Parts: sequence; C-alpha cells; structure tokens
Amino acid sequence: MITVYFILSQRNLEQIMQITENVVALFEYTLKNAEGEILDESNGQPLAYLHGHGNIIAGLEKQMKGKSVGDKFTAQVPAEEGYGVRVEQLVQEVPMAMFQGVDNIEVGMRFEAQSEHGMHSVEVTKVDGDNITVDGNHPLAGIDLTFDVEITGIRAATEDEVAHGHAHGPGGHHHH
Repeated sequence: MITVYFILSQRNLEQIMQITENVVALFEYTLKNAEGEILDESNGQPLAYLHGHGNIIAGLEKQMKGKSVGDKFTAQVPAEEGYGVRVEQLVQEVPMAMFQGVDNIEVGMRFEAQSEHGMHSVEVTKVDGDNITVDGNHPLAGIDLTFDVEITGIRAATEDEVAHGHAHGPGGHHHH
C-alpha cells in the first residue's frame, strides 16, 4: 500500500480557507455610491477585519462569509445594512454659545458632542448668524453602497484578536 502525504504551505492553506467566524480576512476595496462616485478605496493598503465581530458594516460582512483568497466580487449594501437610514432628529439647530473657545465656525467642521446617549460626532451643515445647524448622522447614512472587493488574505485569528474583538497587525488595529 502506498501512502501519499500532502504538505500544505501557508499559501496553499490560505487559498483553501474560507471566511468564517473568528477568521481574519484582508481585502482591497473600492466604495461607490449609487451614482458610481468613488467614496473611499483601500489603494493598495488592504483592510484586515475579524469576521463575526461587527468590525465592518453588517451588509458587507454578510457577503464576505464563505469567500476565499483571490475571490473578487461586487457587494451591494442597502443603507439599512450600511451606515443606517438618516434620522432627522439628529439634525439640530444650536446657539453659537455651545461652541465655547471656537472663534470661527464653518460648514463641514466636525465636533464631538455629548448627549444622553454618550459622545457623538456631528458635522456643521449651516451657519446662520448665531444659529448653527449640526447633523449627527454618519456622513454615509441613507446611502446605498457598492463595494468592489478582492480578498487578498485569510488566516486564523489569534486568541488576543478574538478576546479583543478585532484584527491586529497590518491593516488591522494597533495598540499603543
């Protein structure tokens, strides 16, 4: 009887691994809106994330499951599974006095604001004399997103990564 042994290199192992719970995946992406405008892209700097821990938006994570290294695909993500729908109550007019120590308030500026739900990032959308309109929605809220994705790497997560709930190292989270 002849016994055949297969020696799998790390590279071959990566190619047969699939993205599942507690696997770190690296991917290149281009993010576009419904009009085809590029909103963001990885530009040769793959993003690493720990699958199953909400590190990336739900609609994209769902479509990553089961993919392997080398897979290229387009993921359509509706706003509800992306950055959420716009909430008009998060758009408020506040007095200039709320911005103590800031001399010149301009449209597009971002601030951290304290609310009963904790800290929120808000963007100035209108300046009308002493009345400042701020929007607490995510800049991509209400937008259907299209991701062009290429999976460039897959590996098992370390115990630390699973405990911390995110990928470490290149393309992932760096602790200081």
